[in-house]
Amino acid sequence: MKRTILIFHLLIFGWATVLYSAQVQPLDELKGPIEQGIAILNNPEYTRPDQKEAQREKIWALVQNVFDFRAISMRALARNWRRLNETQRGAFTEAFSVLLKNTYIDKLQGEYHNEKLVFLGQDMIADRKAVVRTKILRKKIEIPMDYSMYLRSGKWRVYDVNIEGVSLVKNYRSQFNSILAKESPDQLIQRLKEKNDAHEQKRKGVK
Repeated sequence: MKRTILIFHLLIFGWATVLYSAQVQPLDELKGPIEQGIAILNNPEYTRPDQKEAQREKIWALVQNVFDFRAISMRALARNWRRLNETQRGAFTEAFSVLLKNTYIDKLQGEYHNEKLVFLGQDMIADRKAVVRTKILRKKIEIPMDYSMYLRSGKWRVYDVNIEGVSLVKNYRSQFNSILAKESPDQLIQRLKEKNDAHEQKRKGVK
């Protein structure tokens, strides 16, 4: 009987080990899209002005596949998230994700000059949470960039990015807390939409 129980436990734990090792690791989940994004940035096809929009959308599609913008939005609002109903949460997440797209994708297109991104490793901070450590090599400068990720439904997703010790989520949380101390969630959402509209008009050269 004891022998049977021992064999059963070995089978269970053996399969668990196999499943864990076969599971995609956070670093691997992130590395693929980032390398694809860098390839798109380096592709000479997109140096023409009329191809910049296509490049922008291809990069954004990769970002959306690995970043969880609802989780980012929830953490950026922190306790204020509870003040929003489900419709407002959807509207905020959409407006905030567009703001991030406008801020960071445009910056990548304008400032990327063949910098090298090095993957340093991953730290498991819980069963379903990890930090993937990277650094950007720009001439003689090294810029540390860490991605906080969590596992859900078999997929690792990014919920925060830490650049040189500064958390993206905490940075926006401070701004949003300040606004929501004086204004309503709807007013904050409207602020974001107006900022996005202004950015879009400027990008398209509309005065």
